Amino acid sequence: MKTFGASKEFLFDENQEWEVVGEGVKRKIMGFDDKIMLVKVHFSAGGIGYEHKHHHSQVTYAIDGEWEFTIGGVTKTVKDGDSVYIPPHVLHGATCTKEGILIDVFSPIREDFME
Repeated sequence: MKTFGASKEFLFDENQEWEVVGEGVKRKIMGFDDKIMLVKVHFSAGGIGYEHKHHHSQVTYAIDGEWEFTIGGVTKTVKDGDSVYIPPHVLHGATCTKEGILIDVFSPIREDFME
C-alpha cells in the first residue's frame, strides 16, 4: 500500500514520488478519497497508454504535450488544453507524440493504483 505522508488533504507535487508504469510513462497520485481520484501522468514522446477498459468514469485533461487518443474505436489528436471523457467499460488508450503531462480524474477511486 502506498503512503502519502502526514496529510491526505495536502499532497504537494514535490513530495510525491513518480511511479513508473510503462516505458515512457510515469504517474503520481495527487488526491483521492473513496469516490474520486486525481492522477498526474507524464509521458515521454513515444510513451504508450495501452488500450484497456475499466468500470470507472474518467476525465483526462492535457496540460501540455500531444497524444493520439483512441476511445471506443475513434482516434483523435489531443493536445495542450484539450480534455477527453471516457465512459465506464469503454476500450481506450493513447500514444504520446510530443512529451507532456495529463491529469486523470477517476470515479470511483482506482484501487489498483493504490497497491
